Amino acid sequence: MNPLQSAIKEKAIAIIKQVFQKHGASEIDTPVFERKETLTGKYGEESKLIYDLEDQGGELLSLRYDLTVPFARYVAENAISNIKRFHIAKVYRRDQPQMTKGRFREFYQCDFDIAGQSSVMIPEAEVLKVVVEILTNLDVGNFVIKINNRKFLDSIIELSGCDKAQFKTICSSVDKLDKEPWEKVEHELIHAKGLTKDMTTKLWEFVKRKGSMKEMLDQLRSENVFGDHQLANETLAEMELLYQYLESLDCLDKISFDFSLARGLDYYTGLIYEATLTEEGKVGSIAGGGRYDELIGMFSGQNIPAVGVSIGIERIFVILEDKAKAEQNIRATKTQVLVASIGKNMANERFKICNTLWNNGIYAETMYNDNLKPQKQISYAFTNGIPLIIWIGEDEIAAGVIKVKILNNKEERFLKDFIPEMQQLVVENPVLTAKEE
Repeated sequence: MNPLQSAIKEKAIAIIKQVFQKHGASEIDTPVFERKETLTGKYGEESKLIYDLEDQGGELLSLRYDLTVPFARYVAENAISNIKRFHIAKVYRRDQPQMTKGRFREFYQCDFDIAGQSSVMIPEAEVLKVVVEILTNLDVGNFVIKINNRKFLDSIIELSGCDKAQFKTICSSVDKLDKEPWEKVEHELIHAKGLTKDMTTKLWEFVKRKGSMKEMLDQLRSENVFGDHQLANETLAEMELLYQYLESLDCLDKISFDFSLARGLDYYTGLIYEATLTEEGKVGSIAGGGRYDELIGMFSGQNIPAVGVSIGIERIFVILEDKAKAEQNIRATKTQVLVASIGKNMANERFKICNTLWNNGIYAETMYNDNLKPQKQISYAFTNGIPLIIWIGEDEIAAGVIKVKILNNKEERFLKDFIPEMQQLVVENPVLTAKEE
């Protein structure tokens, strides 16, 4: 990660963390590796992407695949009954890297989770609101959050006449519908997974349905899509409640209800969701999550309901880096002032000024050669996006002043007690907008 990318990462993470904290979450941290048995059986077909390790004593370990399973283990081991947490850290996947699509083997995830007893769909509504706020504040472009419910998927598979034991394998095929046509998915379901044509025909009648929440809920009610299927109708009532909450939170315009969304992780038990960018050519999924009421119980024997979201920040970095290069609005350093000199043997004087600026919280730097030409120092300021230059020379020393050059408007000022005015100039000139002539 180069300096510009690091600056973009820092800015993005600061925006994300501010939203997490605004919603009352506290930060935790977990080890970068876990016992292999902790991660085994939690990720379905994606388990093959886990990195396995073996320590000197022969204990089997794995690099964490995500932040959710380690969080569940943390809650269980510490006997926590209620927590709202966030965690920003690296995870590892033995995947095929695709830099242009934001797919890496080592990458950051930003997780927000609410664990503990709660009324139906209240935590889910806030988690979705958090996602909307973050993606809006990051200004990544147009996006949509697709939602579905694991209990709808259970019901659909049963109503289509499929074997419940095939739930995982059917969902892994259905989840491809955002990239592949139904004909190809159906062929896989029949010829690779053993479904009949009658089963896939019924399945298609369900999974082809998508639209706004209001459209979908109205259709499902008016057409009595689920008949008298108890689980499906209970779930429909829960989704109608979620609709009301999201309407109150003013984020329905970002929500799409999509029956083909079938996230592959084994631990989801209720609402599931995935945020994607809608502009052509941009990376796909950038966030995902759902309700997982039984995961914590796998470690403690006592189920603690939980819901959360994971934001794949690396994919967002790709977008923000392209945008920053185009707009030139992010730089690698935060330097506000370059301390420059005219004449020979001025290093001590430059250090004295730097020291005063640093002691007063002003971000400053100086170049590491003595007897530099003025133009080289000016070019350094422009190249590094530094908006203010303090000049010091024999004339300034004799007069007991410094000369400040404001690059944005070419104004020069001579200052004696310079800190108060420099602090004001820093506020007035947060970035360099001028170009070198």
